[in-house]
Amino acid sequence: MRISKDQIQDYNKKNKAEHASQFDFLSQVISAKGHDVNAILQKLQNFQVAIPSWALGAGGTRFGRFGFQGEPASLEQKIDDVGILHALTQTAGAISLHIPWDIPTDYTAINQLAASHDIVFDAVNSNTFQDQKNAAESYKYGSLSSTNKAAREQAIAHNIEVIKIGDKLGSKSLTVWLADGANFPGQTNFQTALQHTQDSLIEIYKTLPNDWKLFIEYKPYEPNFYSTVIQDWGTSFMLANSCGDKAYTLVDLGHHLPNTNIEQIVATLMLKGKLGGFHFNDSKYGDDDVTVGSIKPYALFLIFNALVYGMENNPQNPYPAWMIDASHNIKDPLEDLIQSLEAIQEAYAKALLVDQKSLTEAQLNNDVVQCQEILQDAYRTDVRPLIAQARLTSGGVLHPISAYRSMHIRKNLINERGANSVASGL
Repeated sequence: MRISKDQIQDYNKKNKAEHASQFDFLSQVISAKGHDVNAILQKLQNFQVAIPSWALGAGGTRFGRFGFQGEPASLEQKIDDVGILHALTQTAGAISLHIPWDIPTDYTAINQLAASHDIVFDAVNSNTFQDQKNAAESYKYGSLSSTNKAAREQAIAHNIEVIKIGDKLGSKSLTVWLADGANFPGQTNFQTALQHTQDSLIEIYKTLPNDWKLFIEYKPYEPNFYSTVIQDWGTSFMLANSCGDKAYTLVDLGHHLPNTNIEQIVATLMLKGKLGGFHFNDSKYGDDDVTVGSIKPYALFLIFNALVYGMENNPQNPYPAWMIDASHNIKDPLEDLIQSLEAIQEAYAKALLVDQKSLTEAQLNNDVVQCQEILQDAYRTDVRPLIAQARLTSGGVLHPISAYRSMHIRKNLINERGANSVASGL
C-alpha cells in the first residue's frame, strides 16, 4: 500500500485554515521571544528518525505476544510500512534492519524499493542474543564474552557478515547490543568476560569500512539478572575508546536503572565526542520500550535540551543517529510509531526554544529559580502547530494519526496481507 500525494493534499485541505490560524499565532509568540521561526522549521524538517524493522509488528514480552492483523510478513512489506509512516510524517526517512531477521534476497530490488519511498538504510543490528538455526555454537553462556573461543569466533563472524550486508544497502553503521552476562554470583569472572568482549569488538572494528561507525549499546540487566558485561555508559565508553575513533556509545532510553540522569550522560558523551546514536522509547519500571513521551515527557525534553546544546557546542561529536526502539504490545504498531515520532519532534522543538544565552547567564549567576523558569517556559509552549507546519512544508499531513485513521490504512493492510500475517522481530 502507498499513500498518494493527492490523498495527502485532500486531507490537508480540510484542516489548513484552522492550522494556519494556530501557526500564525505561535509564530508571533516565539518570534517575539527572539527565535527565528524559519530556522527552527528547517531543523525540524531535517530531523529524521530511523524506524526499526522489528517494531513494525506487534511487540510482546517473554510471557507472550498478541499479534496484530495485517502485520508485514516480509522485508518488502516492512519497507512499505515505513514508507507509509514517512509519507504521513516526513520524519521517518530511514529503516534500521536486524540481522538475521531481515536479510535481503535481492539487494538491488530492496534498494530500489527503499529509494521509491525516499528511505535510506540506517544502522544494521547484529543478533547474538539468540541461538540461530543450524548454528554450530550456542550463546547460552555468552557470545563476544564467552569462555568458549569457538562461540566468540562465531559471534565475531556474524557481526562481520552484518557489516557486509549493511554495506550492500548503503548503511554506514553497525549497532552491537550484547545480552552477555551472568544470572548467578560466581558464574563468570568479570574481568575475563570484559576482556573477551573488548578483544572481540576490536576484531569486528578492524573490518569496518572507512566511512562506517560502530555503536556499542549498554544495558544494566536482562536477560541476565546478576550482571551484564556492558552494563552502563561508562563501560561502553571505555570499550569504544579501546576500539578507536570510529566507535561510539549508543544510548537507549530504556537501558537505565530508575531515575538515572540520562541528560547528564548525554552531555558527558558529547563533550568527549563519543555519543554515536540514540534509541528512543519510554518506561515506567525498566526496559519497557513503550511509546516515546507517553510516561516521562519532561525528562525527554531535558534530554533533548542536552542534545541541542551538544549539537551546537560540541563539534568534536558527530551528528547522532536517531532511532525508535519500541514494543507496542497492544497498539496498532504504525499508530504507536506515529505517536513516538510526534513526541520526539515535540521534545526537539521545545528544546530549540530554550533561550540558551539567558540560561547560561542564570547558571553563571547561580540563579536557580530563573534556570527553571527558562526551561519550563520552553517546555510549556504548545509546539504542535510548528511541527505540523514542518510536515506540511515537507509534503506530509497536518495530523498523522487522524489521517491514518481517515484513510483506513490498517484496514487496507489487512485486506492486502490477511488477518494472520506475522512480522519477524519483537
